Amino acid sequence: MLNGRFAALLGQDCRAWLLHATDWQVAYGMAPISLPRMACLNELSTLTKVMPMSDSSPVNPPRKTSPLSRLIFSSRWLQLPLYLGLIAAQAVYAFHFWVELVHLLEAAFGSQTALQALVNSIGYKADPPVVSLNETIIMLVVLALIDVVMISNLLIMVIVGGYETFVSRMYLEQHPDQPEWLSHVNASVLKVKLAMAIIGISSIHLLKTFINAANYDEKVLIWQTIIHLAFLLSAIAIAYTDKLLNETRSLGDTH
Repeated sequence: MLNGRFAALLGQDCRAWLLHATDWQVAYGMAPISLPRMACLNELSTLTKVMPMSDSSPVNPPRKTSPLSRLIFSSRWLQLPLYLGLIAAQAVYAFHFWVELVHLLEAAFGSQTALQALVNSIGYKADPPVVSLNETIIMLVVLALIDVVMISNLLIMVIVGGYETFVSRMYLEQHPDQPEWLSHVNASVLKVKLAMAIIGISSIHLLKTFINAANYDEKVLIWQTIIHLAFLLSAIAIAYTDKLLNETRSLGDTH
């Protein structure tokens, strides 16, 4: 509406006077300005000062956030001590890893004290007293170390992914050491990755139990297997639900 009216006005005599003449005396040869021309100029001046020159709708100013909304949104920072606590727990796991590794190296060089510490930590029992490292003890200790690493990876995913998703952006897009999975992490992806990590940890525990099955009751073996299957089914259900949500979102975007 505005552009059409403005173009029509510019098509009148005032267009030449306004746009092409630097002096109205040059354009009209000292002729007096008529009332229609004066009215045209006044209307053009009013339109150009008051009305916008484009058809785009004016941008509405952002709504002011209420104090209650700001308080509720700021409550996400209450999770910060929780993530700091998980960092402290990861430090404990790292210390435990190095203690077990040092014991394994000392036992490999014949230290009986380190060997007994390993046997007690993995719960290994044998009728003849254990006087040296054997394949079973080494395998159980290595699985215990892998278990610690996988739990540490789980903590990293919870700390970094949870903070990025629920607390605040970390702006690591240009960082050279940004983890690959963090570039597309969200609540759904984080749940699936956590479920897969828990299945891996459960698999390690179940393998340790079966290797040392002679020192466990039959009910313990059965229940550990059932719990592992429950974790597996839960992960499949979470992944399938996430797949359905992505398909529904894709259909909504196409329509």
